[in-house]
Formats: sequence, C-alpha cells, structure tokens
Amino acid sequence: MGKDAARAEWDNPMQFVLACVSYAVGLGNVWRFPYLCQMHGGGGFLIPYLLMLVLLGVPLFYMELAIGQKMRLGSIGAWRAINPYLGGVGLASVVTSMYLCLYYNVINAWSFWYLFHSFQSVLPWAECPVNSNLTGHVEECERATPTQYFFYRETLDISGSIEENGGIHMGQALCLLLAWMIVYLFIVKGVKSTGKVVYFTATFPYLVLIIYLIRGVTLHGAINGVKYMFTPKMEQLANPTTWINAATQIFFSLGLGFGSLIAFASYNQYNNNFEKQAIVVSMVNSSTSIFASIVTFSIYGFKATFNYESCLERVRLLLLNTFDLAEDTISLENVIHWIAELNRTHPEQFASLGGRLETCDLEAELDTAVEGTGLAFIVYSEAIKNMPVSQLWSVLYFIMLLLLGMGSMLGNVIAVITPLSDLKFISRYMSTKTLNGLVCLFCLLLGLGFTTHSGNYWFTMFNDYGATFSLLFIVLIEVITVCYIYGIKRFEKDVEDMLGHRLNCYWKIMLAGVSPILLIALFIFYIVNYIQGGTPTYQAWNKELGKSVVTEYPPYAQAFIGLLLASSVCCIPLTALYTYCKKRNLASGKRERTVSTVSA
Repeated sequence: MGKDAARAEWDNPMQFVLACVSYAVGLGNVWRFPYLCQMHGGGGFLIPYLLMLVLLGVPLFYMELAIGQKMRLGSIGAWRAINPYLGGVGLASVVTSMYLCLYYNVINAWSFWYLFHSFQSVLPWAECPVNSNLTGHVEECERATPTQYFFYRETLDISGSIEENGGIHMGQALCLLLAWMIVYLFIVKGVKSTGKVVYFTATFPYLVLIIYLIRGVTLHGAINGVKYMFTPKMEQLANPTTWINAATQIFFSLGLGFGSLIAFASYNQYNNNFEKQAIVVSMVNSSTSIFASIVTFSIYGFKATFNYESCLERVRLLLLNTFDLAEDTISLENVIHWIAELNRTHPEQFASLGGRLETCDLEAELDTAVEGTGLAFIVYSEAIKNMPVSQLWSVLYFIMLLLLGMGSMLGNVIAVITPLSDLKFISRYMSTKTLNGLVCLFCLLLGLGFTTHSGNYWFTMFNDYGATFSLLFIVLIEVITVCYIYGIKRFEKDVEDMLGHRLNCYWKIMLAGVSPILLIALFIFYIVNYIQGGTPTYQAWNKELGKSVVTEYPPYAQAFIGLLLASSVCCIPLTALYTYCKKRNLASGKRERTVSTVSA
C-alpha cells in the first residue's frame, strides 16, 4: 500500500512520541504497578516485569507502529488492506476502545470532583461530617473512615448493590460533561490539535511526580515504604501468578490492541524511524512505572508509619491509664518493651485489658495492598490529609491524575475516530469536527449511566471484563496475521521500504515465535482462571458495616458480562463471514451475467 498524500500528519516526530507517551503513561502506572510490586515481592517483581517488556511489550508495540505507518489507515482499514477477511480485527479494536471511552472518562470526572473540593480550608475527606441533629458525626462515616465516606457517599452516593438503581448524581454528571467537553476541544481539529495538546499532557505529570518525589521522601516514615519496595522477596519468582501479572501489566500499560497506536502511527511520514520510537516509548513507560512506584511507596511509608505510631500512642495511653504510671515512663520507642514487662509483672491486671489492647505492626500496615480507585482516591487522599498544606498537595495530585487520564483518553477516542473517518460513506457526508463531536456526545450520553447510584458497580464490570479477554485475542490474531498470513518476509520488505534496513534477528524471533507463545499462554490462563473463578463477584458497599463486602452478580448482570466478553471478539469471525458471503454473491452475479450474455 502506498502513501496517502492527503492524509494529515504530525508536525514533527516529537509530537508522535509525546502522543504515544501521553497515551501509554496513564493511571495504571500510578495505581496498578505499585500494587503489583507490593503483591509480588517488591523489587523482585522488576525481574519478570522487565523480561516481559523485552519478550512481549516492545515487539508488539513495534509491530503496531509499523502497520499504522505502512498502511496510513486506522485499525479497520489497515487490517482490511492486509487481508479483506480481517477487517473485523480493526472493528473489534474499535468496539473495545469504545467500551473504554464510555467508562474511562468517569475517572476523570471523579478527579474533577476531588479537585474542586480541594479548595477548602479543611479538606472534606479529612474529618466526618456532623449528622442532621448536630449531636455527633454521621454514623456511616464513623463505621468507615472519612476518606472512604467521602468517596462512597459524597462522590458516588453509592447504592447497596447493583440491583438498587437510582437517579443520576448531578454533581458527577456535570463533572463528566466537563471531562467530555475538554476531550472534544483536545481533538476538535484531529491530529493538528492533538499534536499541540500532548506537549502538556505528556510532560506536566512528570513535573508533578518530581515535586511529589521531593515531598514524599522528606515525609516522616517515607524511608520505610521505599525500603519495603526495594527489598526483594525472591521466593515470589517461583509463583506463576507473578509472571502472568508482569506480562498483563506490560500488555495493558502499553495500550496494545486498542488500535490507538495504529491510528497514531498512520499520521507519521512514511520514512519516519518508528523502530527507535517504539523502544524509547516502551522504556519511558516502564521507567515511569518504577519512578511513580518510588513516589507511591514513600507515601505508603508515611501513611503506614503514621497509622503505626497512632496505634502505639493509643496503646501507650491505655497502659499509662491502666497501670497508673507517670506520663514520661512509656514512650513510643519503648512501648513494645513495656507491654512485655507489664505482662510479666502484672499478669492478671494485663489480662483484664482483653480486646482493648491493639496489635501494632508496621510490616502489616505496609503489606496492606490496594489498587485502582481504592489507591488513587482513598489511600492517597488519606495520606494527603495528614500532610502540611494538604490543599496544595491535593490540587497538585488531582491535576496530575487528570492529565494522565486525559492523555490516555486522547488515544482511546482517536482509536475510534480514525477508523470511522477512513470510511468513505462517513467522510463524504461528515466533517472531522462533526464526527468528533458526535462520538463524544454518544459516549457522554451512555457514560451518564455510570453516574447513577449503582453506576460504580457497572463501572467495575466494564473495567474487569470490557477489554481484558478481547485484547488478548485481538493481539494474538494480529501477530499471527502479520507473521503467518501476511508473511514475515513481506512484513520485512515493508519495514525495509520505510526504514532502509531489514528486520534484525531479535524482532523476527520475538514476533514469529516468543510473543505468540506467550500470548497463547496468557489467553489460556485467562480462560482457565475465569472458569475456575465460579460466579463473578463484585465489591458492594455496605453502609451498615462501613466497608465493602463481596457479592455475587445477579443473573442479568452475568449475562451482560458474557455479552461484554463476546461482543468485540465476535466482530472478527462475523466480518470474515460477511466478506466471504459478499464475495460469493459477487462471483455468482458475474457467472449469471456471463451465462445470459452467452445465451443471447
């Protein structure tokens, strides 16, 4: 396929690199990678993570950039150009990206909500609100924590289960409208406006991370968190789940299979050096994950130390009051010694303490692993409220989350818009601005469902099942297509045509052998894990207990999960079948015309 002279292009290669960085470096680097480090042996997790980057991440990233730059089309057109029967691969990518667009911007709406609430003399999640009788604090907040109450009740106004529906949370709906208006302004002129925006969305989060790093490592107890991260637990390397999670983290963090990378690369100049860019973006993405983890673990250390010392202080006061000791007898440094000493010298009186004596353990505090929205909006908020000038750190943090989220949203929306704008019947009747506006409006209207009282449960469902299975399948089909249907030799000639040199051994071995085997293993693991998992469950908020409880999805929700899993994957065989029937009808039509001409 040749070059498309009329196609818009990035102003320079740096814009393309920054667009890829802005897209790939997202919320997962801040809230998923640190969680995996915590779960799988701290610094030891870096070994499988970096290995999977080399074996899986970089080769597949390279392949998608090469396809986009060669074909100069979005995902649907690019795969149809490779093989007419494979247009469904691109369509599956568009459907998956559409699912992501629907719920991902809801996170940005939450970030706006928290940002707007940060401009107060006392952060609203720092303490429990007073009840309606003005006689004490709200009971639900006292059972939980102020940060949990603010997230689940003030931000989400969440129902008790997915079956308890309710109206739209107007504050959240307005924040979602604002988020989609900004996305539209970012993409209104296509690649020309996006190319300008990425200079900011790709670089500013690093400035905030650096500021947070300087602040984080100077916090009391931060060193405990950093030491915890870099102390490897090598026994975790024998755990297969560690390797599976390393591979999936690389896979999803780089944004493979969504069609965004193909769309971005389609706006490159034909001879752009995408090989170097693929390596640079992959390395920047992984380095950011590690860098963000140091920041996160310094804040973990501060929070864990704060909770640990608060626990010790409660125990100290309990011992002083129970045993009638002088104020300066017990300090935080020797409280553990005094527990053992008083248990030895006053066993009966000590036994009377019963359940009032807490067990304070710094390691247990650090072991408490949290990911996703729980880390971003609850754990971080809890740490921020205890910092001096907490409003400043809150504003900075939520601006960073917004820019990370918006940068990824640009890639998600472009993955939908680029293939649609390549379709002749759409481009003939619709301008770029109109198409972009209609896609944003469509996503906004459907996304309002996530702002209802039960909306967070649907958000969790989309997050858990909307992309994982389909992306593994899509990228597996992609790599098999390039290497064994299109042919590795033809692909090699295309690369030589663009870069001036052939594929080296590393790319060929990875693409033709190692990467497909790893993808098949991941795919099988996912299916087995899903089957063995039994009935799908979710975390339902119980306001009576002040915590989340594991609840099974009702039958209709399980049916919807099945629809989510199958809908995008089904695009591949159904499109192939449609193409086959269309060709067969055309062929039979030609034969009929030939027979009638001969008869005449």
